[in-house]
Amino acid sequence: MAEIPWLGLLLAFVSAIVTNTAYSLEHDAAASLPPLSPRRPLESATVLLRDRRWVLAFIAETAGWLIYVVALRLAPLALVQAVVASGVAVLAFASARGHPSRLAKRERYAVALALAGLIMLALSLVGVEASDHRPAVPAIVIWLAACAGGAVLLIVIPGRFARAASLGLATGLLFADGDISAKLVGYGGWWLLAIIPLILGYAIGTSVLQSAYQHGDALTAAGTATMVTNVVPILAGFVIFHENLPGGFLAVLQVASFAALVMSAVLLGRRQKPAAT
Repeated sequence: MAEIPWLGLLLAFVSAIVTNTAYSLEHDAAASLPPLSPRRPLESATVLLRDRRWVLAFIAETAGWLIYVVALRLAPLALVQAVVASGVAVLAFASARGHPSRLAKRERYAVALALAGLIMLALSLVGVEASDHRPAVPAIVIWLAACAGGAVLLIVIPGRFARAASLGLATGLLFADGDISAKLVGYGGWWLLAIIPLILGYAIGTSVLQSAYQHGDALTAAGTATMVTNVVPILAGFVIFHENLPGGFLAVLQVASFAALVMSAVLLGRRQKPAAT
């Protein structure tokens, strides 16, 4: 790319707002439904599709994802994911019903980190040419398979994490597979085969996320999922797609922006218990 993909990054920010608002609405709908299980996907899907509130929220989430796909066509994967990471702050405000005073102190710090990360990212792009490269097929197969395998283990085997957090982690790995596959599909040709892991990752991940909603609040479930969904593609951008960092001080600034955005997601994904009244 010869110029900074500002349009792609702007669309990524819009996608983050729409998608995370939809997550909050999905949580409210799913929490009131009969128990859902990722081990019974067809039965769970039937219950969800009969609920009008959940369907409307899912339509909004789908719209946010389509905007995200367009953003991937215009900007490198790591940069898009860094911007999308700021959407967890949107999720926090949506969960607080638009009243920041309801947020815990750690959540307020997370919002500040997200904003700082966005500012640093914008500054790091001044005068830099963004670029990425098509990955090697064996590397992408191993990466996608490892993420899917990790998700299966988190779903099937009880771990030390709370169930909402472990299912959120599994969702994040599945969504990360979908995000990376969406980038591959944009290359066309034989890369269009990536539509298979794209569909599977998003479809199964959505089912797992609804179950996570019934085991915890939206920030624990969707916040944890968003954290992983951001971290894994950012790493893939540099490791597999060989995206370039700027040089000198700008490189430090861009790495710091990624770290701030990811830390924001970590803090919000580990929501504190409400204070006793």
